[in-house]
Amino acid sequence: MPPRRLLPCAGTGPPARPGAKGARIAFLGIDIGGTKTVLALGDGAGAVQRRRRIPTRPSGDAEADLLRLAEQARGLTAEAGVSLDEVRAIGVSVPGPLDPEQGVVLHPPNLAGWGRVPVRTVLERELGRPVRLENDANAGALAEWRFGAGRGTRHMVYLTMSTGVGGGLVLGGRVHRGLACSAGEVGHMPVVWNGEPCACGQRGCLEAYIGGAAWSRRLARETPRSSAVARLAGSPEAARPEHVVTAARQGDAFAQEEMSRYNDYLCRALVTLSFVLAPQLFVLGTIARAAGEDLCIGPVRKAVASRLWPELREGVRIEAGQLGEQLPERAGLAVAMGDSAGPA
Repeated sequence: MPPRRLLPCAGTGPPARPGAKGARIAFLGIDIGGTKTVLALGDGAGAVQRRRRIPTRPSGDAEADLLRLAEQARGLTAEAGVSLDEVRAIGVSVPGPLDPEQGVVLHPPNLAGWGRVPVRTVLERELGRPVRLENDANAGALAEWRFGAGRGTRHMVYLTMSTGVGGGLVLGGRVHRGLACSAGEVGHMPVVWNGEPCACGQRGCLEAYIGGAAWSRRLARETPRSSAVARLAGSPEAARPEHVVTAARQGDAFAQEEMSRYNDYLCRALVTLSFVLAPQLFVLGTIARAAGEDLCIGPVRKAVASRLWPELREGVRIEAGQLGEQLPERAGLAVAMGDSAGPA
């Protein structure tokens, strides 16, 4: 039986965006990463007025760490000549797992000494403003949706592929979190049944094939000493995805084969997500964004299209993320603004 023709869904038009009036509203964004924390003060249109970057150095006492973070926030707003009373909301992007409804981080592996941490309670007490909490992948999705490649869409899937593989789903103009806030764990979709072991304990996960850490382990085993990848890295054991990207652009055969392998596994995930979610847009970050249109985005777009029904093929777009180095500061601001179509 041929596939049925898909009719347009309700609510697929572009969401409302903050206008000039919203641009006078102040929001404070905080992005807590594994190595650095970024604070940004922005307006209702997402324009960053002041930013501050500091090392992330967990002391083992999460509340003491949050008190220092609150002091940084007070310093940033003072620099900008903005009273905390003028800040409409504070958004915190932080590695999971977490419970955004309760505002609690739950033993994040990248923040040593943090157990069950009531981030919202502590920061609201210290700063006196409403605090919203979101995991970093969902925050990245919100940032690209509000300020980057996802502007004008209502159904978007964001994939980040750095050390691991994460994702965020914006469906119907809102973040979709799912059961136990576990939606968007794209990195743990099986792309090879009983395949390579994954850090999560399962086998054959997407992350085991295209996550930066897993790929680096493969490169250490497989990179020929005669390849441009080994030359750029200094040795096969030191080879990393960025060396593959550079060597592939130089025409190195091994690097080009590795990029084809990477693209193939990424394509498998995007085809599955296309049939399950039918998004208007996939936004690809980190490694895929660095590889660019020639080495990754273009070939993946073509391969995905060859496996979709015509109705999906014509509607699903695949683009590189636009925010780049601005993503952390915009992620915190996007969380502060909320996941509705307009400003919170």
